[in-house]
Amino acid sequence: MAEPGSTIVLRHGPLECAISPECGGSITRLMLHREDLPPLHLMRPAQPGAIDRCEAADLSCHPLVPFSNRIAGSHFVFRGRAVNLPPNAPFIADVIHGHGWQAPWTVSSHGDSAAMLTFDYAAGTWPYAYRATQRFELAGDRLTLTMELLNTGDLPMPAGLGLHPYFPKPIGTRLTADLDGVWLGDEGHIPTERVPLPLAWDFPHGITLDEVVLDNNFTGWNGRARIEWPGSGTSLLIEATPPFRHAVVYVPHNQDYFCFEPVSHMTDAVNRAAAGERGTGFAELAPGATFGGSVTFTVEPDD
Repeated sequence: MAEPGSTIVLRHGPLECAISPECGGSITRLMLHREDLPPLHLMRPAQPGAIDRCEAADLSCHPLVPFSNRIAGSHFVFRGRAVNLPPNAPFIADVIHGHGWQAPWTVSSHGDSAAMLTFDYAAGTWPYAYRATQRFELAGDRLTLTMELLNTGDLPMPAGLGLHPYFPKPIGTRLTADLDGVWLGDEGHIPTERVPLPLAWDFPHGITLDEVVLDNNFTGWNGRARIEWPGSGTSLLIEATPPFRHAVVYVPHNQDYFCFEPVSHMTDAVNRAAAGERGTGFAELAPGATFGGSVTFTVEPDD
């Protein structure tokens, strides 16, 4: 069904997912209905007025296409072509997160528990045409979001995908993820040095986020992470297929949310790969080729 403002609402059992095609194809709420308790928000719900403003960064989750995070200097050279991109977010010097999060998406199909959205980009300042799709499907106790990127142009293109979900962070929120290293960054959050995980960020053994402040790329992700909200009786398992093998963890100071972002590549991968860096997750997509994967969010009872 649809709400005012063209928001699509999917429902299956106790799970409900609302999506705004107009606002970057973004999720505006993901919640678990409970018989004797108020609904539990599994992602931070849309902030007041955010849907009217179409401000994806104030919604629940937005797509990252055709790249994740920043490109240093908003500039790269790929196959001999120099590409310069305009910055696209307030107070951020470098271009960030691609195009999909700031553009309307087309509803290709939707039913009670599933929907498909499509975004077509004609070559412009980013000189590569592509089509991106998102398929949302509620089934049982999970939401599965499948993303795909199709090169519709006649040039090979750098390719990347990611999701940028915002999760509630009440006191005691705990995040566990099998990560093996982290990129330290400069003041503009461009990676500068890869180091082993510091003890303060020992995510493989789980850490409580109360005193954590960070905004970093992490490497070696095996595609599984868990969020625990003490007192809720519920945790959220995140499982991702390749190519989502990098993660960005963003925990801002003195806020009631955090982000765990499944992404296909490190920040500035197009430049790092060109400089000979290995393990960047950089991908090249030939004309007519596709690139994609799935991320599943599963509700589980606490042990």
